[in-house]
Amino acid sequence: MSEEKIQQLQVLEQNMQQLLLQKQNFQAQLMEIESAEEELKTSEVGYKILGNVMLKVPKEKLQKEIAQKKEMLQLRIKTVEKQEQSSKEKLTALRSEVLEGMKKKK
Repeated sequence: MSEEKIQQLQVLEQNMQQLLLQKQNFQAQLMEIESAEEELKTSEVGYKILGNVMLKVPKEKLQKEIAQKKEMLQLRIKTVEKQEQSSKEKLTALRSEVLEGMKKKK
């Protein structure tokens, strides 16, 4: 078993952690968007924050923006989940390889 394999394993584990954090971030943003979407359904007026200013915006325009943001976040989550699955498979294979190498040394 080489040190190179162990380093690859560590890099994959770090990448996996980054993917999980990224996914959590996107999911939190999606929850906020969905909450705003629900709130807007029962509201007569829409407001949007730009910098330090809150502007009154036509409800339909705001609903469209929210729907676009929601769609974008859902796509990002799917992309991260695909990367996560691929990384899991590589990680599992490499872990097995490293463990086999350790057993053979004993």
